[in-house]
Amino acid sequence: MSEETHGAASAPDKFHRELGDLKARLLELAQAAESAIESSFTALLHQDPDLARQVITGDHTVNSLEEAIDLDCIRLIALFQPVAIDLRILMAVDHISAELERIGDSATNIAEEVLNLQHLPAQPVHYGVPRMAQRVQEMVRQSLQAFLTHDTNLAREVCMVDDEVDSLDRAIIQDLLMGMSVDPAAIPPGICQINIVRNLERVGDHATNIAEQVVFMVEGENVRHRCQG
Repeated sequence: MSEETHGAASAPDKFHRELGDLKARLLELAQAAESAIESSFTALLHQDPDLARQVITGDHTVNSLEEAIDLDCIRLIALFQPVAIDLRILMAVDHISAELERIGDSATNIAEEVLNLQHLPAQPVHYGVPRMAQRVQEMVRQSLQAFLTHDTNLAREVCMVDDEVDSLDRAIIQDLLMGMSVDPAAIPPGICQINIVRNLERVGDHATNIAEQVVFMVEGENVRHRCQG
């Protein structure tokens, strides 16, 4: 085999090796983002300021991983000029890494509200918040599983759950606002809880966006804003 022929044959192999490495880094980012959102909620339930601070400090790792993945996606596209499914995978990885970084941001926001609550009158966590947190964490896990297995059915199931999360968001906030309207002392901690609920709702949105990227990656169809249908 000539050197030119060997080079042409080895280029796809090199691309797929590098793509495999890129996916491994995406999983590392996913684990960091999942851990951050889980820890931020644990800090809320147990009123653990030390754990909340760990989440805030750890956001630097999430940001650094996302930046490195973004640069690698650009480099691989420029170097190998992939097409079809290979290009869609790279585009999906780049978009998913950005969504994971935003999940890390939401975890940090929740952790900051946990610290704020330390200086306010004690107020029980709204009974609907644990259910909402459980659902959004499931959405994140399942959207990433759909990516790993190229499972568009699972991806669409994730999108369907977002309706439930949105309903919980509205119901919990309405309850908190009612409590604040009759008890002025409930206003400051109530605002903190509303901010937490809104960040959980955003995590559900990011998981939905990841699921939509899976459908695009596998089927080549852009289903943004209509994945649920």
